[in-house]
Amino acid sequence: MYIGVMKRTSFRKWPCSIARTMDLLGDWWTPLVLRELVYGCDRFDDIQAALGIGRNVLAQRLQRLTREGMVERRKYQERPARYAYVATEKGRDFFPVLAAITRWGDRWLDGAKGPPILLRHKTCGEITHGEVVCAHCHTDLKLDDVEFEVTPGRAVTLEDRIKSTERLAAAKAVNDRPPKRKSKSPPL
Repeated sequence: MYIGVMKRTSFRKWPCSIARTMDLLGDWWTPLVLRELVYGCDRFDDIQAALGIGRNVLAQRLQRLTREGMVERRKYQERPARYAYVATEKGRDFFPVLAAITRWGDRWLDGAKGPPILLRHKTCGEITHGEVVCAHCHTDLKLDDVEFEVTPGRAVTLEDRIKSTERLAAAKAVNDRPPKRKSKSPPL
């Protein structure tokens, strides 16, 4: 019997910010490791216990996050050498993404139990949630309210740019269609 090894496709150089981000964070453990760091859990053993993750997997994720500049190791004990893991500016800048994922999960995946954790905004004292808003007018950023524009960062050649523009125009046409309504025919 032949057991093949799946080769992982790298998205690191794709001309897409989502693809490049998923190349870095696209397994299920990495965002959870970042979540633990955001929660204030900064010791290897504590993160491992909180997630129930294998030591080797956690070590790999922390090494990758450190190498990518999202996490910094800080020695807190000399003998034996022990380190705390702290989110850097780049890692802390990922928090709004975690907050948006949390909001979506609270809405669509809570099983009618309600959110497992709440965010309290220290500035105003209120319970809050992540929202994605327009950077200019601060209204909710929704799919129906945006258009996609191809930039030189997306396409290398004119042909690529034309194909990307056509693909995004097709996506816009699909997104602009009103949702199908359920028929009101009587049950059989």
